[in-house]
Amino acid sequence: MKHVKVYGPGCKRCEATEQMVKDAAARLGVEVDVEKVTDAKAIAIAGVISTPGIAVDGKLVHAGGLPDRLRLESWILA
Repeated sequence: MKHVKVYGPGCKRCEATEQMVKDAAARLGVEVDVEKVTDAKAIAIAGVISTPGIAVDGKLVHAGGLPDRLRLESWILA
């Protein structure tokens, strides 16, 4: 199982990113545990300069804007 954190204050882009992660995992048949991180201090500590941010298994892979679908899938499969 992959552990994915979606960093952001809860804006529409952050919610869309969370749904994109869930949809990609379902398409790929990969189990994911998605955690939303909305605390500004936790977001900063994670190194996310611009939201939404995504970390997969503890590694920050994306920050700022909606992720590219193919890249998102590659992060989930890695």
